[in-house]
Amino acid sequence: MARPKKAAICHSCRFFPRKTDTLYWIALAAFALSRFFPAFGKSIMQNYAIIPARYSSTRLPGKPLVTIGGKPMIQHVYERTALCPRLCKVVVATDDTRIMTAVESFGGNCVLTRADHRSGTDRLNEAAELLGLADDDLVINVQGDEPFVEPSMIGMLIEAATESDSEMATLAFPSEDMDEFLDPNCVKVVMDGSKKALYFSRAPIPFSRDVQRGKQTFLKHLGFYAYRRWFLRQITALAAGELETAERLEQLRALENGYSIRVALSPVDSLSVDTPADLEKVRVISEKRR
Repeated sequence: MARPKKAAICHSCRFFPRKTDTLYWIALAAFALSRFFPAFGKSIMQNYAIIPARYSSTRLPGKPLVTIGGKPMIQHVYERTALCPRLCKVVVATDDTRIMTAVESFGGNCVLTRADHRSGTDRLNEAAELLGLADDDLVINVQGDEPFVEPSMIGMLIEAATESDSEMATLAFPSEDMDEFLDPNCVKVVMDGSKKALYFSRAPIPFSRDVQRGKQTFLKHLGFYAYRRWFLRQITALAAGELETAERLEQLRALENGYSIRVALSPVDSLSVDTPADLEKVRVISEKRR
Protein backbone atom coordinates (compact mmCIF):
# COMPACT_ATOMS: atom_id res chain seq x y z
CA MET A 1 0.00 0.00 0.00
CA ALA A 2 1.42 3.37 -1.01
CA ARG A 3 2.27 5.80 1.73
CA PRO A 4 0.21 9.01 1.75
CA LYS A 5 2.16 12.00 0.55
CA LYS A 6 3.28 14.51 3.21
CA ALA A 7 1.73 17.90 3.01
CA ALA A 8 4.00 20.47 1.44
CA ILE A 9 5.66 22.68 4.03
CA CYS A 10 6.66 26.26 3.45
CA HIS A 11 9.90 26.36 5.40
CA SER A 12 9.81 30.13 5.60
CA CYS A 13 6.55 29.98 7.59
CA ARG A 14 8.18 28.45 10.61
CA PHE A 15 9.92 31.78 11.22
CA PHE A 16 6.60 33.60 11.65
CA PRO A 17 4.15 33.17 14.55
CA ARG A 18 0.80 31.53 13.95
CA LYS A 19 -2.43 33.36 14.68
CA THR A 20 -2.89 31.14 17.70
CA ASP A 21 0.41 32.33 19.22
CA THR A 22 0.55 35.17 21.76
CA LEU A 23 3.58 36.48 19.89
CA TYR A 24 1.44 37.00 16.81
CA TRP A 25 -0.92 39.36 18.62
CA ILE A 26 1.92 41.25 20.31
CA ALA A 27 3.62 41.77 16.96
CA LEU A 28 0.34 42.89 15.39
CA ALA A 29 -0.35 45.36 18.21
CA ALA A 30 3.17 46.78 17.96
CA PHE A 31 2.79 47.23 14.21
CA ALA A 32 -0.56 49.01 14.63
CA LEU A 33 0.82 51.37 17.26
CA SER A 34 3.87 52.23 15.20
CA ARG A 35 1.69 52.72 12.10
CA PHE A 36 -0.90 55.02 13.63
CA PHE A 37 1.19 56.54 16.46
CA PRO A 38 4.66 57.27 15.05
CA ALA A 39 6.03 58.27 18.47
CA PHE A 40 5.48 54.72 19.77
CA GLY A 41 8.74 52.89 20.22
CA LYS A 42 10.84 56.03 20.41
CA SER A 43 12.57 57.09 23.61
CA ILE A 44 10.36 59.04 26.01
CA MET A 45 11.45 62.61 26.73
CA GLN A 46 12.97 63.06 30.19
CA ASN A 47 13.21 66.24 32.27
CA TYR A 48 16.62 66.95 33.80
CA ALA A 49 17.47 69.82 36.14
CA ILE A 50 21.08 70.92 35.94
CA ILE A 51 22.46 73.42 38.44
CA PRO A 52 25.58 75.26 37.20
CA ALA A 53 27.81 76.15 40.16
CA ARG A 54 31.24 77.74 40.04
CA TYR A 55 33.43 78.56 43.00
CA SER A 56 34.84 81.85 41.73
CA SER A 57 32.60 84.88 42.24
CA THR A 58 33.69 88.50 42.21
CA ARG A 59 31.20 89.71 44.81
CA LEU A 60 30.88 86.54 46.91
CA PRO A 61 33.78 84.05 46.53
CA GLY A 62 32.89 80.42 47.19
CA LYS A 63 29.20 81.27 46.94
CA PRO A 64 27.82 77.72 46.46
CA LEU A 65 29.45 76.61 49.72
CA VAL A 66 28.40 79.48 52.02
CA THR A 67 26.27 78.10 54.83
CA ILE A 68 22.60 78.88 55.37
CA GLY A 69 20.97 77.24 58.38
CA GLY A 70 23.87 74.82 58.75
CA LYS A 71 23.84 73.64 55.12
CA PRO A 72 25.85 74.82 52.09
CA MET A 73 23.71 76.89 49.74
CA ILE A 74 24.10 74.39 46.89
CA GLN A 75 22.45 71.75 49.09
CA HIS A 76 19.42 74.01 49.66
CA VAL A 77 19.08 74.57 45.90
CA TYR A 78 19.53 70.87 45.12
CA GLU A 79 17.04 69.62 47.70
CA ARG A 80 14.39 72.21 46.81
CA THR A 81 14.76 71.41 43.11
CA ALA A 82 14.50 67.66 43.72
CA LEU A 83 11.03 68.19 45.24
CA CYS A 84 9.62 68.81 41.75
CA PRO A 85 7.87 65.53 40.81
CA ARG A 86 8.26 66.11 37.07
CA LEU A 87 12.05 65.78 37.15
CA CYS A 88 13.77 62.47 36.52
CA LYS A 89 17.14 63.66 37.80
CA VAL A 90 18.90 66.64 39.40
CA VAL A 91 22.60 67.22 38.72
CA VAL A 92 25.09 69.90 39.79
CA ALA A 93 27.59 70.96 37.12
CA THR A 94 30.73 72.48 38.60
CA ASP A 95 34.35 73.19 37.76
CA ASP A 96 35.58 72.85 41.34
CA THR A 97 36.31 69.65 43.28
CA ARG A 98 35.36 71.36 46.55
CA ILE A 99 31.81 71.82 45.31
CA MET A 100 31.73 68.29 43.93
CA THR A 101 32.85 66.91 47.30
CA ALA A 102 30.15 68.91 49.09
CA VAL A 103 27.43 67.67 46.73
CA GLU A 104 28.50 64.05 46.99
CA SER A 105 28.63 64.34 50.79
CA PHE A 106 24.86 64.91 50.95
CA GLY A 107 24.15 62.24 48.34
CA GLY A 108 23.66 64.52 45.33
CA ASN A 109 24.58 63.94 41.69
CA CYS A 110 27.44 66.00 40.29
CA VAL A 111 29.56 66.23 37.13
CA LEU A 112 32.91 67.99 36.85
CA THR A 113 33.16 70.38 33.90
CA ARG A 114 35.89 72.53 32.39
CA ALA A 115 36.82 75.78 34.12
CA ASP A 116 37.04 77.93 30.99
CA HIS A 117 33.34 78.24 30.13
CA ARG A 118 32.23 81.75 29.26
CA SER A 119 28.73 81.27 30.74
CA GLY A 120 26.55 78.98 32.81
CA THR A 121 24.79 77.88 29.63
CA ASP A 122 28.06 76.58 28.20
CA ARG A 123 28.67 74.66 31.42
CA LEU A 124 25.15 73.27 31.13
CA ASN A 125 25.84 72.09 27.59
CA GLU A 126 28.97 70.21 28.62
CA ALA A 127 27.08 68.62 31.52
CA ALA A 128 24.33 67.46 29.16
CA GLU A 129 27.01 65.93 26.95
CA LEU A 130 28.65 64.15 29.90
CA LEU A 131 25.27 62.80 30.98
CA GLY A 132 24.52 61.52 27.48
CA LEU A 133 21.12 63.22 27.23
CA ALA A 134 18.96 62.56 24.16
CA ASP A 135 18.21 65.40 21.74
CA ASP A 136 14.57 65.66 22.82
CA ASP A 137 15.28 65.59 26.55
CA LEU A 138 14.34 68.80 28.37
CA VAL A 139 17.12 70.55 30.28
CA ILE A 140 16.09 72.87 33.12
CA ASN A 141 18.68 75.46 34.10
CA VAL A 142 18.33 76.17 37.83
CA GLN A 143 20.60 78.88 39.21
CA GLY A 144 22.89 77.71 42.01
CA ASP A 145 22.26 80.85 44.07
CA GLU A 146 18.50 80.36 44.56
CA PRO A 147 18.21 78.64 47.97
CA PHE A 148 14.44 79.17 48.20
CA VAL A 149 13.49 77.97 44.72
CA GLU A 150 9.90 76.72 44.66
CA PRO A 151 9.39 73.28 43.05
CA SER A 152 6.14 74.58 41.53
CA MET A 153 8.15 77.15 39.56
CA ILE A 154 10.13 74.36 37.91
CA GLY A 155 6.92 72.49 37.11
CA MET A 156 5.47 75.65 35.56
CA LEU A 157 8.59 76.09 33.45
CA ILE A 158 8.40 72.51 32.19
CA GLU A 159 4.75 73.07 31.29
CA ALA A 160 5.58 76.23 29.34
CA ALA A 161 8.41 74.53 27.46
CA THR A 162 6.43 71.45 26.47
CA GLU A 163 3.26 73.27 25.41
CA SER A 164 4.95 76.01 23.38
CA ASP A 165 6.54 76.00 19.94
CA SER A 166 9.34 78.26 21.25
CA GLU A 167 12.88 76.93 21.35
CA MET A 168 13.25 77.79 25.04
CA ALA A 169 11.21 79.00 28.01
CA THR A 170 11.82 81.14 31.08
CA LEU A 171 10.01 82.70 34.06
CA ALA A 172 9.02 86.24 35.06
CA PHE A 173 7.34 87.77 38.08
CA PRO A 174 4.96 90.79 37.91
CA SER A 175 6.32 93.47 40.23
CA GLU A 176 5.80 97.08 41.29
CA ASP A 177 9.03 97.41 43.26
CA MET A 178 10.49 100.66 41.96
CA ASP A 179 13.89 100.03 43.54
CA GLU A 180 14.19 96.83 41.50
CA PHE A 181 12.74 98.51 38.41
CA LEU A 182 15.55 101.06 38.43
CA ASP A 183 18.26 98.60 39.52
CA PRO A 184 20.45 97.40 36.60
CA ASN A 185 21.13 94.16 38.50
CA CYS A 186 17.43 93.34 38.21
CA VAL A 187 16.68 92.20 34.65
CA LYS A 188 13.34 93.16 33.13
CA VAL A 189 11.49 91.48 30.27
CA VAL A 190 8.69 92.60 27.94
CA MET A 191 6.61 90.10 25.96
CA ASP A 192 4.05 90.01 23.17
CA GLY A 193 0.43 88.84 23.27
CA SER A 194 1.43 85.20 22.84
CA LYS A 195 3.71 85.40 25.90
CA LYS A 196 6.92 85.33 23.89
CA ALA A 197 9.77 87.60 24.95
CA LEU A 198 10.32 90.75 22.91
CA TYR A 199 13.38 91.93 24.84
CA PHE A 200 15.32 91.57 28.09
CA SER A 201 17.14 94.54 29.58
CA ARG A 202 18.86 95.90 32.65
CA ALA A 203 17.26 99.23 31.82
CA PRO A 204 13.79 100.08 33.21
CA ILE A 205 11.43 98.68 30.56
CA PRO A 206 8.75 99.28 29.55
CA PHE A 207 8.92 103.04 29.95
CA SER A 208 5.43 104.42 30.62
CA ARG A 209 5.41 108.08 29.69
CA ASP A 210 2.05 108.89 31.27
CA VAL A 211 2.38 106.85 34.45
CA GLN A 212 3.24 108.75 37.61
CA ARG A 213 6.68 108.07 39.02
CA GLY A 214 6.61 105.27 41.58
CA LYS A 215 3.63 103.39 40.09
CA GLN A 216 5.22 101.30 37.34
CA THR A 217 4.27 97.66 36.86
CA PHE A 218 6.88 95.51 35.13
CA LEU A 219 7.99 91.90 34.65
CA LYS A 220 11.03 90.94 36.69
CA HIS A 221 12.95 88.22 34.89
CA LEU A 222 13.73 85.13 36.96
CA GLY A 223 16.86 83.32 35.79
CA PHE A 224 15.40 79.87 35.15
CA TYR A 225 15.43 78.37 31.64
CA ALA A 226 14.24 75.27 29.85
CA TYR A 227 15.51 74.02 26.50
CA ARG A 228 15.62 70.83 24.47
CA ARG A 229 19.04 69.19 24.43
CA TRP A 230 19.43 69.80 20.69
CA PHE A 231 18.77 73.53 21.07
CA LEU A 232 21.16 73.85 24.00
CA ARG A 233 23.90 72.43 21.78
CA GLN A 234 22.91 74.77 18.96
CA ILE A 235 22.66 78.02 20.95
CA THR A 236 26.02 77.54 22.67
CA ALA A 237 27.70 77.11 19.27
CA LEU A 238 26.64 80.64 18.25
CA ALA A 239 28.78 83.70 18.87
CA ALA A 240 27.61 86.41 21.25
CA GLY A 241 25.80 89.25 19.45
CA GLU A 242 25.91 93.00 19.99
CA LEU A 243 22.89 93.09 22.30
CA GLU A 244 24.15 90.24 24.46
CA THR A 245 27.54 91.91 24.72
CA ALA A 246 26.06 95.30 25.58
CA GLU A 247 23.57 94.07 28.20
CA ARG A 248 25.66 91.09 29.33
CA LEU A 249 22.55 88.90 29.11
CA GLU A 250 23.13 85.58 27.35
CA GLN A 251 19.42 84.95 26.66
CA LEU A 252 19.56 87.76 24.11
CA ARG A 253 21.64 85.48 21.90
CA ALA A 254 18.50 83.47 21.16
CA LEU A 255 16.46 86.57 20.24
CA GLU A 256 19.26 88.03 18.12
CA ASN A 257 19.36 84.83 16.08
CA GLY A 258 15.62 84.69 15.44
CA TYR A 259 14.62 82.14 18.08
CA SER A 260 11.70 82.67 20.44
CA ILE A 261 11.50 82.43 24.23
CA ARG A 262 8.23 81.55 25.93
CA VAL A 263 7.69 83.49 29.17
CA ALA A 264 5.63 81.92 31.97
CA LEU A 265 4.44 84.14 34.82
CA SER A 266 5.45 82.84 38.22
CA PRO A 267 3.06 83.50 41.15
CA VAL A 268 6.08 83.82 43.46
CA ASP A 269 9.28 85.83 43.31
CA SER A 270 12.72 84.31 43.77
CA LEU A 271 15.55 85.51 45.94
CA SER A 272 19.05 85.07 44.55
CA VAL A 273 22.25 85.52 46.54
CA ASP A 274 24.72 87.77 44.74
CA THR A 275 26.29 89.82 47.54
CA PRO A 276 27.17 89.47 51.24
CA ALA A 277 24.11 91.62 52.00
CA ASP A 278 21.90 89.17 50.08
CA LEU A 279 23.42 86.31 52.06
CA GLU A 280 22.60 87.92 55.40
CA LYS A 281 19.02 88.56 54.25
CA VAL A 282 18.62 84.92 53.22
CA ARG A 283 20.06 83.70 56.52
CA VAL A 284 17.52 85.78 58.46
CA ILE A 285 14.65 84.36 56.37
CA SER A 286 15.99 80.84 56.83
CA GLU A 287 16.07 81.24 60.62
CA LYS A 288 12.47 82.48 60.65
CA ARG A 289 11.34 79.44 58.62
CA ARG A 290 12.94 76.91 60.98
